[in-house]
Formats: sequence, C-alpha cells, structure tokens
Amino acid sequence: MTDPIHPNDPNHPNHPNHPINPIYLNEPDAPGPDATQSHPFDPHHPDHLSEPMSPPHPYYEELEFLSHREEPVRFTVRFGDDRRPPGRPGILARRATLGAGWPVLQFRLTASAQADLHAYGLLEREVAAAVSLERRYGDEKFGAVLARVIGFDLAAPEPFVLYRMPRGRPLTEWAGRLGPEEQERIIGQLALAVRLLEKAELVHRAVTPDTVRWDGVHVRLSEPFAALRAGEAREPFGGAPWASPEQREGLGAADPRDDLWSVAQLGYYLLSGRPGRGEGPPGDLADYRRLAALAQSGLFSPRAADRPRPAELMRLLNVPDPLAATAGSADPLARGRAEYDRQLARKRAAFEGGPPPGVDPYADAGVDDDVVDPAQDPRSRTTLIDRIFGGGEGLGRPGAPASPLEASAAPRSRSRMCPHCLLPVEYDERLLVTIDAKGNRIRLDLSGERRPAHIADALRKAYHRCPHTVEGDEEHELPVPYLTNGEPLSVALVGSSSVGKTHLLAAMLGEIELGGLAPYGLRSRPLNPETHRTYLRERVQNLQQGRQLGRTGQQTFARFADGLLVSAGGGTPRPVVFFDLAGEDLAQDGEVARFLMGVDAFVFVVDPLRALRLGSLDPVRDQSGLRRRDLGDEAFATVLDRIPRQRGGLVAAPAALAVNKSDLVRFEPTVDRWLGRALPGRYDPAEARDESRDAYAFLAHHASPAWLKPFDDCANCSLHFVAATGGQARGDRFPHGVRPRRVLAPLLSLFAMCGLLPGAEPTEGIVR
Repeated sequence: MTDPIHPNDPNHPNHPNHPINPIYLNEPDAPGPDATQSHPFDPHHPDHLSEPMSPPHPYYEELEFLSHREEPVRFTVRFGDDRRPPGRPGILARRATLGAGWPVLQFRLTASAQADLHAYGLLEREVAAAVSLERRYGDEKFGAVLARVIGFDLAAPEPFVLYRMPRGRPLTEWAGRLGPEEQERIIGQLALAVRLLEKAELVHRAVTPDTVRWDGVHVRLSEPFAALRAGEAREPFGGAPWASPEQREGLGAADPRDDLWSVAQLGYYLLSGRPGRGEGPPGDLADYRRLAALAQSGLFSPRAADRPRPAELMRLLNVPDPLAATAGSADPLARGRAEYDRQLARKRAAFEGGPPPGVDPYADAGVDDDVVDPAQDPRSRTTLIDRIFGGGEGLGRPGAPASPLEASAAPRSRSRMCPHCLLPVEYDERLLVTIDAKGNRIRLDLSGERRPAHIADALRKAYHRCPHTVEGDEEHELPVPYLTNGEPLSVALVGSSSVGKTHLLAAMLGEIELGGLAPYGLRSRPLNPETHRTYLRERVQNLQQGRQLGRTGQQTFARFADGLLVSAGGGTPRPVVFFDLAGEDLAQDGEVARFLMGVDAFVFVVDPLRALRLGSLDPVRDQSGLRRRDLGDEAFATVLDRIPRQRGGLVAAPAALAVNKSDLVRFEPTVDRWLGRALPGRYDPAEARDESRDAYAFLAHHASPAWLKPFDDCANCSLHFVAATGGQARGDRFPHGVRPRRVLAPLLSLFAMCGLLPGAEPTEGIVR
C-alpha cells in the first residue's frame, strides 16, 4: 500500500509497451465467440440459422431477435431460472444458452410491468445505449471494459435485451484481496471506460462495487440500464457514496464527470478497504499516496464542473487514450452537411434584397378597402362586438380596446381570409350560427342579450358563416374566435396516405394538451371548445390509449381538423388551425386542395419505409406492404407545384420536414443523437439548425434527392426526427403503448419562423 506508482516504467502494467497491457485485451467470454472467431451471425457459422429449423429439442425453444446491426437472427435457446436484478423494477434476468452452447444473459420486461410506459422507456433507453456502444467499440480490443450486447427485441410480447455473459466477480468480492498493481489497473481501466462513454455522449450512472466486475485481467462495467445522455436533465439515481451529490439529488444536467466521481470513490474503496462519506474528499485521503494525483486533480469535488475530464484523468494516470491516437473514421454524412450549407447559401442569395422569407404571399391579393361600398361595409355599422367590447370604430380598428376574451386586441386594417375558400370575410353578426348534435346550423341572435359575460361565452362557442358559399359548394363556417383575435396561422400536414400525418397531428395536440408549450412561454386554448373536445376524444385519447387511428378519409371540401388560440404571455392570441387531408386528396391537383394556396405554413411528413435505402427496414416493408420510392412523395410535388412562389422561385410559406416513424431507425447514430433526447426546455435556434443539418445529411445519404424537395423549394424549411407513436402497431393497437418523441419540434420551428415564439426572431435559424 506504500509502494509508489511507476507509470513510466515499461514493465508497469499500464504502460503502452507492456507486453500484456490489460486495457487492450479482448479475451472471449468462453465458451462464446470473440472477434477472432467465426461469428454466429455469419452464415458460415454452425449456429447460424438461415433456413427453417427442424423441430427443436423438447427442452429448447426458438428465439428471434435483432443483432446490434438490426439484422434478424434466430437461434434455438434454452432458458435458466428467472431472478430479479436489483434496481430494475419490472425486469427479470435469466441465463440463456443459444445454439450449440453460447451462454448469454437476458433481461426482459415482464408482461405485468408493461402498463408502466416508464419501465418500457427505461429498457428502450438501455438498448439504445448498449447498441450505440457496441456499434462504436465492438470491433475494438479496448471494448472489453464495457458490457457487450448480443441482440434485442423491443417489439416482442415481453421485450428483451441479450448480453454476453460477464466474466469475473463484483469488486465487493475482491475486498482485501487485491494487490497494488491490480488496484492501479482497475482505476486505469475504469477511467478508460468513462472516456469511451463520454465519446459516445453517455453517462453510465451505475459504477459501484456491485456493478463493476474484475476477472484478474480487466474490469467490466455492468449493462447501461441507468445510462443517460450527456446534457440531459439528471434524474435522481444511486446512493452515497458511489453516486455524486448532484446525481443523487437530480440537479443540473448529466455529465460524464458524474461517473468520474464514482471512479474516485471506488479508488478510495479499493485502497482503504471502506467506502467514503460521499460528500467530498475523504478526511484521510492524504494517507494514500496512490490517490495523490486524483486528489490534486479535483476528482473528489462534489461538483462535476470542478473535476477533470476523463482524458485528463487518464493522462494523470499515464493510461494511454486509444481515442486520441486514432484519427477517426470518415464521416459518411459529411458531404450531406456541406451540401446543406451550400443550399442555405443559395436560398439566402435568392432572397437577397427581396422581401423577407415568411411574408404573406397574399399581401397583394387582399381586399382594397377603398373599393368597398361604405353602405355595404359591415365595419361601418355598430356591431355586437362593438357593443360588448366597447368602441365605435369597428372591429379591428386601432381604437378598439382589448376584450375580456383577449379578442380583437390586435389592430387590423384588412379582412380575414377564409382558409377554406380563400376569400375575405368580415365579421357580421347576422351570420352567427350554432351547430347542434345533428350538424344543423341554427342562427344565433344575441341582439336582446344585455349581459356581457353571457354574450362573450356564446361567441366563444359560436360560428360565423362564410358569406361566399355559392350554389354547388359546401356551406362552411368559421369559429367566431378565428375572426376576433390576432393574425391567424394555418398549418397543413402534407404526405401520402399512411405516412402517419394523422398520428403525428394527434400526438402534437396531445403534447400541447399536456402543457408542452408552457416551457416556451406559450399558452393555448381551444379555438372552438366543442370541436376541440371531439378531436381529443376521437383522436388524441384513442392514440394515447394505444389504439391505431383510422386513415383520414377523402373529402369533397377541405376543413381543418382542430384549432387553438395560442398566445405568448399576456399578448393577443393568434388562431392556429391544422389541416389533415387524406394523402389521395393532396396527391391530386383537384378542387379539394385549392385551400393550399392560402396555407401559412406546412409540415411535410417523410415516411422512412418509403424513403430510406436501409436494409433493416426491409422486414417492416414486407409486413406493411409498402415499397421504397426513389421518386419521392407524390403529395410533396403536387403541393409544392401549387403553392405560390416568390423571389428566386422559392416558396415563401415556412415549412418543416418531419422524418416521422424515426423509431424505426432509432439506432442509426444520427437519428439516435436526436430522437434519444428530449426537447430542450427553451427554443434554441443553434440546436434547431444542428438538427436540420443532421436530418438533411441523413436523408441525402440514405434517400434519393426527391425526398428533399420541400427543403429545396421552400425559403425557410427546418428538418426534424420525430416519432408520433414510438412503436409499430399490431392489428389496430400498439402493444407497448404510445410514446411520442419530439413531435413538437416541427411546430416550434414554424412558430419561430412565424413570429409566434417568444424570444425567437421571425424566420430565425433557416435562411439567415
């Protein structure tokens, strides 16, 4: 215990020239395979099953799963007894023997625990971390310090993950039996493990004497069942002294240096034979000279920010850093990211000196107030709104005061455009109606009502007939709040049938109903209470209960699906209405889609099954009957050809390109980087640009250029990875529940471009 460390001695076990440097060993997990042997997923391996199997032995079952490369494989399997691993509620562990004798360890989520979406989410997060590490380090010798994933199936009736059997025993069983050199090697290899995790942007969070194994040659961390992404909000986890104070209390953002606290505590435990207090440097730290470098580096500091980075700790320990010695493999998406930058420059140049992106393409198509006959102008009369909210200057005139409903607070000098027929509509109390349960329109006469509160409540639920219905057209109306609040914003979801538009819209509105806009300084209310309740009941609630929504039927007239009044702080609410038309209607250049010429913003929905050249999607394509299309989405082309263009031939309406069903490709590194993290608590233009750049590069690499047509044609277009459901349906249900991911990202980007998001400059982050 008193011998000093000699890191520069070539005979030292951690010296890079040591003949048996344990850091670079990758001994096989006997009797399973290692990197030097024929792999069981290789078709020439005796355990590989590429043909239908003969009936299994009575004591064996068949097990199908995906490898870490998402290749489908199948083995005979024999399971051992179940046990409950500590700290993993709802999870059962058991030993399994694959094929002719390959022992693995399975963790599965029991059927009884699947009602808890959080439990499923934890397993999914673990699999994502394990797959990411295996893809990054599985072929490297130094990867032996990490748990090695074999495969997984998150869609199984009892979702599971398989790992190689761990070698060695927990450090708790080595207490008092380790010599100085072994202690040093353990600390050095733990520092390496944290460095590997840091490079993968992961924080393990479960580095303890019970979860770290030692086999006399190398350490092995436990499965990443508690891993978080670096930068995510810390979740309270672990206990003293092994978890840092910030981690135990769930303060701040997860940091790789959280794991270094655990390394420091393990180092003290190994040398002293007892755990520390878990609040800071142990009082007798100076008695252990081998920990002098660690103590001086700040490794025992309670704050992660005061600890060294993993690479710096390795330097202090004279442990070679294999990541620093390699130049790194070529980035397959580098060309796509560079092309994204070039396209932005092209669009900026096209708009240089012209009107700013996002301006109203119909600004010159509005009604000229000078040509309206004053006798026929409803604004020249004293209206019901004037009587309720005061003022004699007419609806929307500069002198009109704000109403108790926050109505007509924004001065307006032009009429509202009907989003259905694209003609101007002026408020006229003679056109007010209510709609009964059978859909009948009943005229609403409030002329005899003198109680302002009753009138305000009636108008909140009332409709205003559009006066431009001609014979042969479908009669339509607008919610009164659409005409009595701020500038409306219409949003249309665009994509062919079955791309998930309906599920995405329901997931968006479900997140909003749960308060998803509040962190960004926005509040929302229904545009029409009854319509909104109906949408929540028939769409959002069914989706949240795990039911697959029916396909949107074709229409003879475009109506919006739902609407909200969205306001920032105490500002004037703006009506936001959402159109969700059948893909067949959007792909046809017919009259039902004429409303597209007046839509303010678009969400173009990409289906990975149709777009991406990824072999891992072929089994899902076969099950769903969908085929890849190099010509892109026909609805995209039809809609973009119909929208008016401005300077440079670009569409002025802001747009977002949403790669929906991204959970199907969640383990692709670029997708995992975004889909695996929650939206930030505030809108960050730089992060939005980074995601757009990554998504553009991903599509450019894995899909034909036709799928990027919305970005090419629209002056302002962000790109996002989203998942409306988080899983595949079986029959008409999602067996493991619905877990929307980042579904508000496209909408927040559109709000930012349209000036609706507090703190975000209009059109910020795209053409700038």
